[in-house]
Amino acid sequence: MSDTAVTPVPVKEDTTPHPMEDWLRMDRIPHIWCPTCGLGIVVTALVEAIKKSAFDPDLMAVVSGIGCTGRVAGYIKLDSFHTTHGRAIPFATGLKLSNPKLKVVVVSGDGDLTGIGGNHFIHAARRNIDLTVICVNNFIYAMTGGQVAPTTPNPAVTSTTPYGAFEPPFNLANLAEACGATYVSRWTALHVRRLVESMTRALMKPGFSFVEVIAPCSTLYARRNRLGSGLDLMKFYHDNAIIKNGCPTPEVGIDFQKPFVVGDFVDKERPTWHDRMRAQMTATLGEKFIPKVGPSICTNCE
Repeated sequence: MSDTAVTPVPVKEDTTPHPMEDWLRMDRIPHIWCPTCGLGIVVTALVEAIKKSAFDPDLMAVVSGIGCTGRVAGYIKLDSFHTTHGRAIPFATGLKLSNPKLKVVVVSGDGDLTGIGGNHFIHAARRNIDLTVICVNNFIYAMTGGQVAPTTPNPAVTSTTPYGAFEPPFNLANLAEACGATYVSRWTALHVRRLVESMTRALMKPGFSFVEVIAPCSTLYARRNRLGSGLDLMKFYHDNAIIKNGCPTPEVGIDFQKPFVVGDFVDKERPTWHDRMRAQMTATLGEKFIPKVGPSICTNCE
């Protein structure tokens, strides 16, 4: 054995900036989400979509409610608002109505948007408010203990349905279309490239656009239903997600651990709330519709 001393090789510190540093609040990284959760993928896809859409960051806002997905607004380096449970859409509606120049994005979970916030969801779609709504569907109320949600497929087990859920779940794509959304799509946390493309189209689409991202909770939902790890969930997406662009939304309901449909389902034109308001007010008031002084919704309409 040699007596020659081994000189340690100095390790040079890597000062290369993170590729998403301009878009994330790096002082809050690492994030709080569980290992193998799909939410990190959703954030990355959203940032890539924002970059591709080339909107002015100073004219963008991200709004989220309460829940695991509700934390998204706190990580993106834009004007962001973490609102109360179920109130992300009305808060976003207020932003859009007060300043129509803003591109407002709502990112929240299935329980927040279509459970406690369901009434706001259907009326924002009916009015065709110019919002992009991204719903991360994890099939349960993940942050608060794994309770049954409006999207829990039968007969999945949750903390409040220990013998299996028996209520029929929402078909969110069909709900969004029926209420008036102009763009509706669904992908999984595995379909990253397609998800980025879909989010980009949703951002560019006038009116109420809706993107559903299937990302079951790997900690509570998967464990309680013995579905394996996050990697097992990804494999399930790979083997069972059937891409059918343009598929009628009544046919895209999700059953427990069975093949399901993903794709771009709806892409149509419809006057937005601001379009209808301007047209009717101009027809009714004519030149009187032009605001005289002070801040007004009309000041930003042109």
